[in-house]
Amino acid sequence: MKKIIAVFLVMILAFTFVACNQNKPQESNDTDPVVDTSENPGTDTEDTTPVEPDVKVMTYAEYAAAALDEKVTVETYVQAKQSWWNDQATLYTQDEDGAYFIYNVKCSEEDYAKLTPGTKIRVSGVKSEWSGEVEIVDGTFEIIEGSFVAEPVDATAWLGTEELIKHQNELASFTGMTVESISFKNGEPGDDIYVALSKDGAEYNFCVEFYLTNTETEVYQTVSALKSGDVVDIEGFLYWYNDVNTHITKVTVTSSVMSHEEYVAAAIDDAVTVETYVQATQSWWNDQITIYAQSEDGAYFIYNAHCSEEDAAKLVPGTKIRVSGFKSEWAGEVEITEADLVILEGSYIAEPVDATAWLGTDELEAHQNEKVAFSGLTVASVSFKNGEPGDDIYVDFTLNGETYSFCVEYYLTNTETEVYKTVSELKEGDVVDVEGFLYWYNGVNTHITKVTPAP
Repeated sequence: MKKIIAVFLVMILAFTFVACNQNKPQESNDTDPVVDTSENPGTDTEDTTPVEPDVKVMTYAEYAAAALDEKVTVETYVQAKQSWWNDQATLYTQDEDGAYFIYNVKCSEEDYAKLTPGTKIRVSGVKSEWSGEVEIVDGTFEIIEGSFVAEPVDATAWLGTEELIKHQNELASFTGMTVESISFKNGEPGDDIYVALSKDGAEYNFCVEFYLTNTETEVYQTVSALKSGDVVDIEGFLYWYNDVNTHITKVTVTSSVMSHEEYVAAAIDDAVTVETYVQATQSWWNDQITIYAQSEDGAYFIYNAHCSEEDAAKLVPGTKIRVSGFKSEWAGEVEITEADLVILEGSYIAEPVDATAWLGTDELEAHQNEKVAFSGLTVASVSFKNGEPGDDIYVDFTLNGETYSFCVEYYLTNTETEVYKTVSELKEGDVVDVEGFLYWYNGVNTHITKVTPAP
């Protein structure tokens, strides 16, 4: 009897369950959430709403490794804002590991005002590329807790190397860059400025991006006033446009092209830039060259300037060059050291100036390094650096009872030259006329380039 009652109760409960389900309205199949309960068959679930999985925030290394057109999410810090329009913002951002250019991210004007330098944001979008510039597009962002402002990394040594692009979009600095040309996008101030800068003989394109630094900014006005030959230090974001195309944010002029008078007035160890003409080259080795140079108003000795072997071959007498380095001094010889040079259009060959009357006077040193001539000098002694021909020759000449030291500099005029052979054969008492460069070594020490018997 108990079995019959139990079966009867089960039948009543089953009938009631079916009746309740028949009374619940059915939702259409295309809006029903699909819940996978296959891992727990027969168990009840408290919430059948699908939960969107947490978005994975990438490290910079993961972002760099991601393929183009992949969806990416990064956390980064605003460093500068380029523009806002139509509820879209373009941002330069960076974290401790790398930088991101965020192009036209969705952004209200109200939120744009909050994006001050250092603000931390989480950005989700698509990794993209345009003319070599890797960026995040089609993005959204949210402001989160945190702050970081990047210091510029010195990227000067990376110019011309594969290392440079690894730091794309970072805040970077470049030192000792020489201005080659300045041009405006539309021919006059009011839009982007294109700046060609050189370093170690190679040229690179930089840009003042109007939407980042407009005409009212100090950097726009400073760059507008730059001249070819100015030497500058640069800061900016390492943007890319078919190659490096740094968006400049700061310019410091370290040296402008000087007259010879300004060069003479400069202090030792000052940065200097001059335009002058090659008169002779003393030596080239290890991508460095030493030059005797002169323009219409004075002369320069340029010691171990950076120079490729290819460019060294072009530095024939008369070649115009721009030299940027540091004014230096060694044993009384004033020279330009640690220099970069650029070959320019133009030619000039100096004629030797008669300096005979200046021997023994203060006037002589004022013409240091110029091409000069001396007449009626009497040979007092001739000696070889190592006791025999094959290196420098030291020559003492007398005039009016005073003795002056001259030199045949082997690296300027070697054993195969006529002047080396002529001086090697001079005898005490010979009277000669001499030409050379008015070098200084604890006193006048002219580097001889020509010797002829006095009339």
